[in-house]
Amino acid sequence: MTTRRKFLSGSIASSAAFLSACEAVSAPVTAGVKPLVVSTWDFGLPANAEAWKILENGGRALDAVEAGVKIPEGDPKVQTVGYGGFPDRDGHVTLDACIMDEKYNCGSVMFLEHIKHPISVARMVMEKTPHIVLVGEGALQFALANGFQKENLLIPESEKAWKEWLKKAKYEPQVNIENKSFRADTLPGSKENHDTIGMVALDANGNLSGACTTSGLSFKMHGRVGDSPIIGAGLYVDNEIGAATATGVGEEVIRIAGSFLVVELMRQGHSPEKACYEAVQRIIKRKPDRAKDLQVGFLAINKTGEYGSYALQKGFSYALTYKGTHQMTDSKSVY
Repeated sequence: MTTRRKFLSGSIASSAAFLSACEAVSAPVTAGVKPLVVSTWDFGLPANAEAWKILENGGRALDAVEAGVKIPEGDPKVQTVGYGGFPDRDGHVTLDACIMDEKYNCGSVMFLEHIKHPISVARMVMEKTPHIVLVGEGALQFALANGFQKENLLIPESEKAWKEWLKKAKYEPQVNIENKSFRADTLPGSKENHDTIGMVALDANGNLSGACTTSGLSFKMHGRVGDSPIIGAGLYVDNEIGAATATGVGEEVIRIAGSFLVVELMRQGHSPEKACYEAVQRIIKRKPDRAKDLQVGFLAINKTGEYGSYALQKGFSYALTYKGTHQMTDSKSVY
């Protein structure tokens, strides 16, 4: 016979188990100090190291994120960002990038060719024009008029991969892309990287900024633009609350305004990790059957120095840097 005491004991145990399960998702992760910078994938480590040079000396988060993401942009071994990025199906390397500061100022370039550092062009759009987005030929004209040099971004290794792809011309995005040459030369024993570097930082003054840059999905349709250069999708910063960035299949991120959603969930009181988890669940809810074959990951920080991430699939990792710590962290995932 069930007594009141047994019933209450069972209820308390069940509640404790439930709260414990929730805590695995929602418990805040705190660096405990500022400044702080996080970025997506393995190439985030050298990117963070560059950003940290600015942050540790009291510099502005905006300067740090621009300097940081320029490292993979200029590295030909990173074939998913900037110089050396895989081309589209027509053989053109087209780049996308955006940047956002603590005052809601933002700039973006999309479908930009021949410029190694699209993030710096995006910042110049933010600071020198009344606009937020410049695209294609117009973005290139603007870059050249402001001192950027026109370069051939299609390196021999990427051109070879493109020609090999042309034999079948099958478009099938991979869940996680492994760049073995990058891993072997710079990060022995590390895991996978993907198409985008997104970086968000909190500086010593408590201000947030973010940057996101990519060459997009390999062998994409000519003219395709993903989430990375779209403010609110690939990146969003609200200096009152926090900042978030995204990686993976951009179309799915755009559909839910992913990074904006993560920040708004943090505004409602969620930790960065829980906010990223809820955004991932939004994608699953939309496409429960297809989500298992997609990779999308979110990464976020808030004003108090908490950070967190969540992804659809295993394999997403992010770089974390603050005083005394410089490490890769595996993201939690649904699948």
